[in-house]
Amino acid sequence: MQVEVLVQGPFSATYDCPWQDWFTQWMTVLEPANRSGDALHPSDRYELSLRLTDDQEVQNLNREFRSKDQPTDVLSFAALEVDCPQLPDEEPLGLGDIIISVETAARQAEIQGHSIEIELIWLASHGLLHLLGWDHPDEPSLMDMLDQQRDLLQAIGLTIAVEY
Repeated sequence: MQVEVLVQGPFSATYDCPWQDWFTQWMTVLEPANRSGDALHPSDRYELSLRLTDDQEVQNLNREFRSKDQPTDVLSFAALEVDCPQLPDEEPLGLGDIIISVETAARQAEIQGHSIEIELIWLASHGLLHLLGWDHPDEPSLMDMLDQQRDLLQAIGLTIAVEY
């Protein structure tokens, strides 16, 4: 399995991490299925975009698509939420877009007492789960999602204590 990751945005060169390797590992761990355990359209290749940007751009997107006129740490726009045509098997299945505010991530990293890189990885794993259909409308589902994020970070050799 492979995940093609297009990293873009004003901070993409600053945080040049092995994103593609990490997302591929995460999709392997997730086998890929959504939170309900339903398998995704079978594919050996997936693709997604990861945009590392600032609070202003995230606030604009949050206002336009969620009617919340404020920045947030991560937004996800899942391609699998809408009916899409069947692609030939040789084409990767598009999962969607993850947009992270590096400015908000930096503030949260300071509060949590870890590096901004760790916070970006944490937020990227959160965004991926949203692309796969996970959500957290209540406290129990949020705790389940946070536990899954910890498992994803462990899969790439990171163990962190995050308090949210």
